[in-house]
Amino acid sequence: MLLTEGQMSDHRGAAIMFPRLPPAHDLIADRGYDSRRFRAALEARGTAPCIPSTRSRKIPIPHDAILYKQRHHIEIMFGRPKDWRRIATRYDRSAHTFFAAVVLASIVTFWLPP
Repeated sequence: MLLTEGQMSDHRGAAIMFPRLPPAHDLIADRGYDSRRFRAALEARGTAPCIPSTRSRKIPIPHDAILYKQRHHIEIMFGRPKDWRRIATRYDRSAHTFFAAVVLASIVTFWLPP
């Protein structure tokens, strides 16, 4: 897991995590990850990017819309810890304490029986 500052762009954060990504056939991401550099790195690795083009692109790059619809599973997973008030409002001032709260909420939400 990586906690980045709120104003950092998505594709810059992805560049930090890129060496640790496991090998995959496809990568599904939202428009925030649409950059030439990130797409080229994925293709060089043998991973097909399923990323819709940003609205600012003059020539949109096509993507697999049927595969992209599966992205809602990821959105649901990231939304579950936000049910915890402490996570949703970010009560903690330091990144270290907030990260610990996110990890604790994730453990309780996903690994402990209901």
